[in-house]
Amino acid sequence: MIHGMRAELAQLGIEETKTPDAVVDAVKGTDGTVMVVVNSVCGCAAGGVRPGIAMALANSPAKPDKAITVFAGADIDATDTAREMFTGYAPSSPSIAFIKKGELVKMFERKDLEGRPPQVIAQSLIEAFDEHCTKSEPASV
Repeated sequence: MIHGMRAELAQLGIEETKTPDAVVDAVKGTDGTVMVVVNSVCGCAAGGVRPGIAMALANSPAKPDKAITVFAGADIDATDTAREMFTGYAPSSPSIAFIKKGELVKMFERKDLEGRPPQVIAQSLIEAFDEHCTKSEPASV
């Protein structure tokens, strides 16, 4: 049932991390900023969050150095491991965290995402990209 929901993020180049070790390796193995997406089956993930992430990645010159995802309710241990990194925040799904050099620097909880259209989520993510991520250089011709 969740295969298509996983595929939406995987097609954007967001790495699925289905085990606790995969989450830890992805975060600790990146010197820059890691975007961690807690995906879910809820309507706000389908209607706003996943499309908003796609829009932000397509329209921002700044991008996370790495992006990973866990699926709440399916990748239970991996999701718990990711949430342990979200110090000071209660578990929520969907959610999007930015971890830079091992430190949580930005968090979007469900309450920040639910009921918002993809364009609004994308704009909020682009602002987070601008603040916490590396700007990519334009390709030379």
